[in-house]
Amino acid sequence: MRRIYLVGTADTKGEELAFLREAIVAVGAPVTVVDVGTRPPTTAVDIPAAEVAAFHPDGAAGVLSSEDRGVAVEAMGVAFARFIASREDIGGIIGIGGGGGTSIVTAGMRGLPIGLPKLMVSTLAAGDVGPFVGVSDIVMMPSVTDLAGLNRISRVVLQNAAHAIVGMVGQAVTEASGKPAIGLTMFGVTTPCVTRVVEKLRTDHDCLVFHATGTGGRAMEKLVDSAMLVGVVDVTTTEIADHLFGGVLSAGADRLGAIARTGIPYVGSVGALDMVNFWAFDQVPERYRGRNLYRHNPNITLMRTTAEENRQLGLFIGEKLNACQGPVRFLIPEKGVSALDIEGGAFHDPEADRILFATIEETVNQTGNRIVQRLPLHINEPDFADAIVRHFRDIAI
Repeated sequence: MRRIYLVGTADTKGEELAFLREAIVAVGAPVTVVDVGTRPPTTAVDIPAAEVAAFHPDGAAGVLSSEDRGVAVEAMGVAFARFIASREDIGGIIGIGGGGGTSIVTAGMRGLPIGLPKLMVSTLAAGDVGPFVGVSDIVMMPSVTDLAGLNRISRVVLQNAAHAIVGMVGQAVTEASGKPAIGLTMFGVTTPCVTRVVEKLRTDHDCLVFHATGTGGRAMEKLVDSAMLVGVVDVTTTEIADHLFGGVLSAGADRLGAIARTGIPYVGSVGALDMVNFWAFDQVPERYRGRNLYRHNPNITLMRTTAEENRQLGLFIGEKLNACQGPVRFLIPEKGVSALDIEGGAFHDPEADRILFATIEETVNQTGNRIVQRLPLHINEPDFADAIVRHFRDIAI
């Protein structure tokens, strides 16, 4: 039977955990209380901290033997993420915590599939919750007062939280109905291409377009890992340039990792790899001030990637594609990779593009299922979008 997992540090939040357990049970839902504290608990729990800590790569001692609270909290977050991912009876999860508890519990929540209900009651929920939520669907609920014993405010908040998580679990929708969903990546400078691809594919697919701003790429790959997409059309891989060269829109080192892990049908390209993104012009790092910089708007400055940087980009992409066992088609637009990389454009640099294209071809281990193809087209030409559509239809499940 699917259960609600109630998680907190039972050494410091025992009273609140006990109250919340009773509130959930009173609504009629089965609950499992998990302790992620690093000291002896002050209330009864179903799964003790030592059992959770044992999931740490260094075992329970890697969590509970440290006298440094910061080290222990970080280690418990690692252990809890591995623990909660192993549970097969979880219908939803609710956590309570201050700074340490929120860090631990959300570390586990972020790894759970999108669609599985997640509610975090936190003293930090009224501030910047980006580091805790990431690209997941965690609901952050402010505790209003500190979680330091029950009071007339915390009782109301926790009672509402109990009803909220029970309602979420009871009405959870983990699979959307309708057409199968695919993910696509887009930037302003690749919009004509992606728009045409969407127009061609939307008859048979629910097209989810992600803005390639770091968060967009991570969100798309989170959905891939959660088995909520049946294919990816990754026209705009620009986030890799930001990752490698210090831009502000990086999706991190795991970009393309979900494609390899899942074997999902994948059609990719080199969209906007001619640029690295920074904020306003005066915030461009000093080491880049002499480069080819383009003021996209008062808040965004673009930097043209060099031939050497394009070699590194080609190596990164090629090695990632070699790890993919599913069907892969990677299309190269020989006449330019963005609206700025065109004859007469601010970022037109045929030599840099040549190095990028050649490095990808040389690095990718091509097989019958992993193919790199050059096309004598610009990325925003209709014929290039049409080629993407044809290749995707060839490999789509």
